[in-house]
Amino acid sequence: MKRYRNAMAFAAMIVLLLVLLVMNLCIGSSSVPVSDVWLALTGRATDATVANVVLQLRLPRALAAIVLGGALALSGYLLQTFFHNPIAGPFILGISSGAKLTVAIAMVFALSRSMVVNSATLMAASFVGAMAAMGLVLLLSTVVKRMSVLIIGGVMIGYLCSAVTEFIITFAADEQIARLHTWSVGSFSGIDMTDVLVMTIVVALTFVGVLMLSKPISAFRMGETYASSVGVNVKAFRALLVLLSSILAATVTAFAGPVSFVGVAVPHLVRSLLGSSEPRRVIPACFLGGAAFCLLCDLLARTMFAPTELSISTVTAVFGAPVVLWILVRRQKGRDAA
Repeated sequence: MKRYRNAMAFAAMIVLLLVLLVMNLCIGSSSVPVSDVWLALTGRATDATVANVVLQLRLPRALAAIVLGGALALSGYLLQTFFHNPIAGPFILGISSGAKLTVAIAMVFALSRSMVVNSATLMAASFVGAMAAMGLVLLLSTVVKRMSVLIIGGVMIGYLCSAVTEFIITFAADEQIARLHTWSVGSFSGIDMTDVLVMTIVVALTFVGVLMLSKPISAFRMGETYASSVGVNVKAFRALLVLLSSILAATVTAFAGPVSFVGVAVPHLVRSLLGSSEPRRVIPACFLGGAAFCLLCDLLARTMFAPTELSISTVTAVFGAPVVLWILVRRQKGRDAA
């Protein structure tokens, strides 16, 4: 029965993902029929303008939402596993904000010297910031034992990094501000197929690494003592969790800026849908769920108040914040019942 439920859940997520992908390619400031989208994708488009809109603008953006949305959900899942806390995530713990700060510094430095900022530079800067923020959270965890206080500490680190980033943006040159502002509030716009290729390679390799940790994750969820008793090198395992989650969060921030609540909300929604917490099932489901979630949010961000476009974090917060509140209420009810 559980296998049937899991199979149905995966099928539903795949269908939803495909439907949302088609909708993202068809819907926008100018609607494109599905038939014309198919002709553009197969290289048989008769209208050059339609082909350009589909292939150069909408397709890279939709693929970026899929790859980066899945990466965010996976990063959140790894952090929740690491901290044994249901509301741990790259945005809440300040990891995304740390990556945002270092990328902003790199962009201002490069743009002020008329240098081209390539994907490798952005990802390197983002990874440094993500690891620095994660390091501060881990350092705080050696002093603070209460998880609620540690989460608050992560939020404060995030606010501090965001404040410094806004300070940098405020004093950036006029020609730099537009690009920095668009990126700093979170957006999948401006991404091309070269960027998609780079992020796909990084996320795919990291995804394989996460899948290979399925058994250790399953043991670690039972407690560090149990994990050690079944042969898991807990110290190395925890380091891998930090590394993989930081790579995923850094990749997202480098290309799309900080995107909120996806890493917290999606893993819980996926576990509820599957009715299972088994890592071998939850890990791929998290990726599919995060991809579909970000496709939906990006579609709404582009179309709800067109031609004005909302930041992606604005929409993800609308859907993600209630999930976090639901998690907190459910946990409190569980404690009261106990």
